[in-house]
Amino acid sequence: MGARRTFAAVCILAVLWVFPSPPGAAQAAELVVVTGQGTTPGVKEVAAAFARTSGNKVTVIQEAGPELEQRLAANGAVDLIASSPDQIGDLVKKGKVVADSVTPFVLAGLGLSVRAGAPKPDISTVEAYKATLLAAKSIGYSRGCSGTNAAEGIEKLGLAAQLKPKTVLTTSGPVVEYLARGEFDVGIQQTNIMVGAPGTEYVGALPGFLNKPCPSSVALIAGAKEGDAARALMRFMLSPEAAPLLRKTFVEPAKL
Repeated sequence: MGARRTFAAVCILAVLWVFPSPPGAAQAAELVVVTGQGTTPGVKEVAAAFARTSGNKVTVIQEAGPELEQRLAANGAVDLIASSPDQIGDLVKKGKVVADSVTPFVLAGLGLSVRAGAPKPDISTVEAYKATLLAAKSIGYSRGCSGTNAAEGIEKLGLAAQLKPKTVLTTSGPVVEYLARGEFDVGIQQTNIMVGAPGTEYVGALPGFLNKPCPSSVALIAGAKEGDAARALMRFMLSPEAAPLLRKTFVEPAKL
């Protein structure tokens, strides 16, 4: 009987030696990632996958303006940021972001939506899109990257003067929220923010050269509490394994 117990103990030790506990399993890291509006869906998707495989906890918080500044002022409260290159560039200048960690993350193309129940216009070609804009009673887009790119496209179509009287520039929050409230009839923004938004229907991507995507980057926060785990999450976000997860949220990886 004693020999059997000894043999069993040896077998257990052998299994533990061959299949040790995953690193950090006893003390999982608790990561915090702050995101811009355009990166939130993709970051949530990859963060959930990383948490499942690593055992670490990842909290994704969409924040901007004074709230973001306040959060970053608390040393160690944030580990990573995924946002527009301009915003991250400003944070690099302020010493809030590790400069050499800044890396292109995703590209989000532009799309068009209408209010739920409204007829879906034809935007399959540049000419059809042009006709849709001329026929619309009102058009809305943001003051951010997607709005800037939408306005550039309208300028190239020679429609800026004609459309100006019926164009609404949103101030904050997704364009689809304004659209759902009926503040305009047609909304243009990044596709990944528009698809599936309540009270609206996504029509499709803008055609041809008009679909100029908005870039986002990811970077390590200076003084990150969970530096090693944050770098591991960042590597996963930029890996080929993350690409299909990001595409589920209607963005393209910026680099592989």
